Amino acid sequence: MAEEKVESFEEKIEAAREILKALSEPDLALDRASALHKKGTTLLQEASEMLEKAKLEFQESCTTEPD
Repeated sequence: MAEEKVESFEEKIEAAREILKALSEPDLALDRASALHKKGTTLLQEASEMLEKAKLEFQESCTTEPD
């Protein structure tokens, strides 16, 4: 799995899915598994933050009164 910058929510989720698939490999070395786990956790945290930000923006747009 090549290191590349993952920007969108969808890309982060897809990258996390790929990491999960890689973590399922029975012959995966412990150090590689640890690095993948860390990367996956980071991606999911970033995706969660993006989702929360979008949720707040949506809620604000629903409560903002038109001019």
